[in-house]
Amino acid sequence: MEFLYETVAAVTWQQIVMWIIGATLIFLAIKKDMEPALLLPMGFGAILINIPFSGAEGVMSSLFKIGIEMNEIMPLILFIGIGAMIDFGPLLANPKLFLFGGAAQFGIFLTILLAAACGFGIEDAASIGIIGAADGPTSIVVAQTLNSNYVGPIMVVAYSYMALVPIIQPAVIKLTTTKKERLIRMDYKPGAVSKRTKILFPILVTVVSGLIAPASLSLVGMLMFGNLIRECGVLDYLGDTAKNVLANLVTLFLGITIAFTMKAENFVTVQTLMIMGLGLCAFVFDTFSGIMLAKVINLFAKQKINPMIGAAGISAFPMSARIVQKMGIKEDPTNHLLMHAVGANVSGQIASAIAGGLIIGLVG
Repeated sequence: MEFLYETVAAVTWQQIVMWIIGATLIFLAIKKDMEPALLLPMGFGAILINIPFSGAEGVMSSLFKIGIEMNEIMPLILFIGIGAMIDFGPLLANPKLFLFGGAAQFGIFLTILLAAACGFGIEDAASIGIIGAADGPTSIVVAQTLNSNYVGPIMVVAYSYMALVPIIQPAVIKLTTTKKERLIRMDYKPGAVSKRTKILFPILVTVVSGLIAPASLSLVGMLMFGNLIRECGVLDYLGDTAKNVLANLVTLFLGITIAFTMKAENFVTVQTLMIMGLGLCAFVFDTFSGIMLAKVINLFAKQKINPMIGAAGISAFPMSARIVQKMGIKEDPTNHLLMHAVGANVSGQIASAIAGGLIIGLVG
C-alpha cells in the first residue's frame, strides 16, 4: 500500500495530459480507423511510458536506441516495405506527374524559414520543416541525423499529421479550388510500360539521386530496393512479405518505440505546440503548392489537369491518392482520378526522400 501511495503521489499533471493524448490516439485508431497500426501502439506507449516508475522504460529505451537512435534501422526497413507496395507504372506512363511530387515539397523549405524566424536553431528548423513531407520515416532520419533537440515531438507530429491526411487535405483542396476545377475530367489512357522499364527505373533513380543528393541514398535506396523486389519477377514471395508482414510489423514496433520520446517532462512544452503549428503549416503549404502548380499548367495546357491531382504530390501514400479519388467521384461519379493521383503520390515519395537528403547535406 505504501508503494501504491508513492506511485499515485508521483503522478504529475503533465503525465495525466499524456494519458489523455494516448487515449485520444487509441480512440482515433479504433473508432475512426485512422492508421491503427501506427496510432494504436503510439497511444498505448504514451500511457505506458508516463506511469511513474514504469518498468517498461528500459525495454522501450533499448528499442529506441537500437531501432532509431543508433542507425535509424526501423524507418529504413519500413521504406523497403513501402517500396514493395508502390507501382510506378502510372507515373512512368505519364512522366509529367513528376512535377507535382517536386512542387509539393515547397512547404518544407518555407516552414524551415518560419521555424528559424520563431527562434529554432537551423538543425531544429530543418527537422521541423521536413514534417511537411508527410513522411514519417524521412522525418525520423532527418531529425536524428541533424541531432535535433526535438526528435520526439517531431516524430509524433509527423506521424499524427500523416494519420490526419483525410481531414486536413480535403479542407485545403476545397478552400483553394472551385467546383468547376474539381469537375475537370481526366481520362486515364495507360501507356505501355515494359517490365524492363519498371526494373531499370528503381536502379536509375538510385544512381541519379546519389549523384544529386548522396545523403538521400539511405532513404531513396531502401525505397527503390523494395520496389525492385516487387518488379523483378523472381522474388514475388519476398515482395508480398515485405509489403504486408514486414511493413505492418515494423510499423507496430516503430509506433511503440516512438512513444519512448513522449515523456511528459519533455513533451508537454510550448515548443511542442509550436512544432505542431509549424508542422501543420508545412503540410498545408505542400498541398497548396501542388494545387497551384496544376493551376499554372492549366493556363497554357490544352489538356487541363484537375488541380486536386496536385494535392496528391505529397508523400502520404496511398492516403492522399485515395482522398483525391473520393473527392473526384463525389463531384462527378464518372470521373475516376485514382491512377493520375497515384502517379503524383508516388512521385512525392521519391521527392520527399530526396528533399530529406538535400536538407541533411545542406544543414548537416
